[in-house]
Amino acid sequence: MIYDVVVVGAGPTGSTAARYATRYGAKVLMIEEHSSIGTPVECTGLLSTRAVAECDIKPDDEFVLNSVRGAFVHSPNGTCLPIDGRKTKAYVVSRKIFDRDLVSMAVDAGAELMLKGRVTGLLEKDGIQFLSVMHMGRPTTIKARVVIGADGVKSTIARSAGLGRVDRVLSGVQIEAPYRSRGDDFVELFVGSNAPGFFAWTVPVSEKISRIGLAVEPGNEQNAINYLKGVISSNPQLSTGHSGCMLDLVVGGIPIGPLKRTYGNGVLIAGDAAGQVKPTSGGGIYTGAACAKIAGEVAAKAALDGDVSGERLSSYEKRWKAELGRELGIGMKIHDFVAGLNDDQLNELIGSMNNPAILEMITKYGDMDHPSILVKKLLNPMNSRHLIGVFRAFAKAVL
Repeated sequence: MIYDVVVVGAGPTGSTAARYATRYGAKVLMIEEHSSIGTPVECTGLLSTRAVAECDIKPDDEFVLNSVRGAFVHSPNGTCLPIDGRKTKAYVVSRKIFDRDLVSMAVDAGAELMLKGRVTGLLEKDGIQFLSVMHMGRPTTIKARVVIGADGVKSTIARSAGLGRVDRVLSGVQIEAPYRSRGDDFVELFVGSNAPGFFAWTVPVSEKISRIGLAVEPGNEQNAINYLKGVISSNPQLSTGHSGCMLDLVVGGIPIGPLKRTYGNGVLIAGDAAGQVKPTSGGGIYTGAACAKIAGEVAAKAALDGDVSGERLSSYEKRWKAELGRELGIGMKIHDFVAGLNDDQLNELIGSMNNPAILEMITKYGDMDHPSILVKKLLNPMNSRHLIGVFRAFAKAVL
């Protein structure tokens, strides 16, 4: 049997790609290396409302544990920048249930699912992709016209196809613990040298339980767990509110910056495997699902037309870059700018933004998935009188 499309990885990106490939008439197989969908979890579980909608699923009490409308951003000196979206901006979800719902949707659409299938290699011969798979501990070979690699930051498919791996991967760690957040529908963000290159966070799961985590740029002296301990011990609210008890612990990598090329003969790469992750927040569900829909359509049509050449499949990259490339590029510039600030510069920047006019602008135009909207408004000359402090902090950072 030759499948039209084989999707490696059954997370949100993989299951969405599989569902869309079946929508266009392809015979599809999903291969998942783990024995259970949705585990292990390597995500904060904070999804923007747009991310949930992009997955073609409605918010449901089965997987939505809490909703979030804003954030408290803490500078190194303890200044708090309150950002209130005034309506639900994101959901705190159970990724295990969320992922299983998406896989069920793909299976209902006609895709097949293989669990405990670890892909060890990929070889092309006469326009057919041969996947070497260890399934239930036994080697087998699966043939496909097109393979979609949605197999995460350490993608075997991308490497085997000669497309490499994402160069820049943040190191992340998160615990779930008894901790009462400052607001049940607000996340907390902590920036500074205790979380070099990114930030730490708390995400309220309920009134009494929160997810507390952190990600850092690669190449730092300490590992992410030690940095998280430092953030907790150095912040009065965190240190007094957290007893030290952990209910859950997850670690993982956050890839930022897309692969130089996300297609080849008979191969497409999507989601974390392609580096299609928002550099400002580390979120990849919205971007992964958006790219997965394009990948599923392009793969199915190419397979059924009998042309799976790289030239034919290159339309996938053109389309996803047209939709998301600009946002990811702006997001990377924002990421690099903030990551380059020292504690004093961060204190000045956050302090200068803590004024009613700027906060109102952030409330009105802030968007987790499209930061360019707010940046454009902030750079509008009409707003310059409110932003003198922000521009002064920016100038000190870059000059």
